[in-house]
Amino acid sequence: MTEHAVLHQAAALCLGYPDDTFHERLPLLRAAAPPSLGEFLTYATNTDPRELAAHYVQVFDFKNRHSLYLSWWRDGDTRRRGMALVRFKEVYRAHGLEFTGEELPDFLPAVLEFSALAGPELLLEHRSGLELLRLALREHGTPYAGVLEAVCASLPGPSPKDRAEALALARSGPPREEVGLQPFAPAAPSALIGEH
Repeated sequence: MTEHAVLHQAAALCLGYPDDTFHERLPLLRAAAPPSLGEFLTYATNTDPRELAAHYVQVFDFKNRHSLYLSWWRDGDTRRRGMALVRFKEVYRAHGLEFTGEELPDFLPAVLEFSALAGPELLLEHRSGLELLRLALREHGTPYAGVLEAVCASLPGPSPKDRAEALALARSGPPREEVGLQPFAPAAPSALIGEH
């Protein structure tokens, strides 16, 4: 497994809900994760599990501005987002993976797991959203910002174009519904990535 694959897998675990399984894996994460995740892992280790869970909910569950769903950053809550979710599933299938479970296929922890297995294709396609999330988390002052900073730093080269797009999108917000879009069937329920 490459260094970036290890980072992406560890970041996926860090960005998931900090349940009992997360806390059981925390010593292994601390031992295996790259130093760029050290600050967050120290925070997670030293924070009471109930407080960590409450912080996670406060950061990620009440504000779209901290959305862990990558297609939201580009398409907002519009019908176009359905097609974006189909695209995620198609990419997973093209790599012999099927998405099943409770979350949508654009859920960042799932995309990071996919990246650890198959490469950063989807992360690169949604780099501006990642940068927006990183900026929003840094502004919020949460230790989760360090996880996003490590992920963004692992992607190829500093990309001023992506950062500029991220800042422009941050100023204008996600797209709003457009009148006249052709309706389409919603994406099927999804879950965790697993091999066929």
